[in-house]
Amino acid sequence: MAERGIRIGVGQFNELTDEKLRFAAQLGVEGVQMNTPKLPGETKWEEKDLRALVDKTREYGMVLEAIENVPVHFYDKVMLGQPGRDEQIENYCDTVRAVGAASIPVLGYHFMPNSVWRTDRMAPGRGGAGCTQFDLAEVEKRSGRDALLEFLPTGLGHQSAMPLYEGANVVTAEQMWANYAYFIDAVLPVAEAAGVKLALHPDDPPVPMLGGVARLFWSPDGFKRAWELSKGSPAWGLDLCLGCCSEMAGGKANVREMIEFFGPKGRIFYVHFRDVQGTVPFFTECFLGEGNYDPAEVMTLLRKNGFTGFLLDDHVPHMDGDTDWNHRGRAHAIGYMQGLLRMGDLAAG
Repeated sequence: MAERGIRIGVGQFNELTDEKLRFAAQLGVEGVQMNTPKLPGETKWEEKDLRALVDKTREYGMVLEAIENVPVHFYDKVMLGQPGRDEQIENYCDTVRAVGAASIPVLGYHFMPNSVWRTDRMAPGRGGAGCTQFDLAEVEKRSGRDALLEFLPTGLGHQSAMPLYEGANVVTAEQMWANYAYFIDAVLPVAEAAGVKLALHPDDPPVPMLGGVARLFWSPDGFKRAWELSKGSPAWGLDLCLGCCSEMAGGKANVREMIEFFGPKGRIFYVHFRDVQGTVPFFTECFLGEGNYDPAEVMTLLRKNGFTGFLLDDHVPHMDGDTDWNHRGRAHAIGYMQGLLRMGDLAAG
């Protein structure tokens, strides 16, 4: 199949409705992505259910670019190294095969057993728009379980999870790395055979530990270690969330480092194009163009470093009169990206 070049999709929803597809078509995007779609199956997904999503998307003249995330309970024991992980891995491999058989090219995943955290979901942003915010000091005021219950997200496009780890012992970084290596060694050969690319999402927020569980992908070094563990597998790459990279200590320097290291290797499969103001331990999500990095510079950097995947709206501010899914905020982000991409096309000749 010929390389399609940089393009823009719309996503971060879990039901493929006619309304969402009409919205995407009206915005003029080429494809859609789904996050943790609501599908039958308590332990894995089947080809027929995934293929139905592909066929429905095609009815609107678009491509289903990727599925991002299976339900956390599909592989929680894998992430935490608990009994039952081998059965979960077997089921995950079946899901990967089903994704490939349904002609979906990318399956995104994360390695955060207790999900994405925010301490405020409607912090005031530009013009009074509601923005998500993270303040580590607020987390540290509470016990691990209380913080977990209070600060797990809703409305961010990610599946909220109930506490998966309530034990007295901390899950260390060494344990989490061992768990990740065990998982990736098992699933990468299956993904290669199925023709599926597995796209790793950064930790959000990018801090070393939350709720008693260590995090692995909170700095560029973690991704470079995972790259080494992949042993060059063509199935291993990134769902490069620019917002997460911008949130890391060092801010926009991490965005550049990630693009310049993984772009030429062809390991950026797709991109979450969002940004924040500030970095850990305190940051606030914002509209494109008012955050830590220059979106035009980053779009140019992606092109210069060989990126040919799709760009995606992700978390966006909640504008007045908006829906729970933030149609208005997403339309703004997508229009912004379309303008940047068109200018890049003209500059490239």
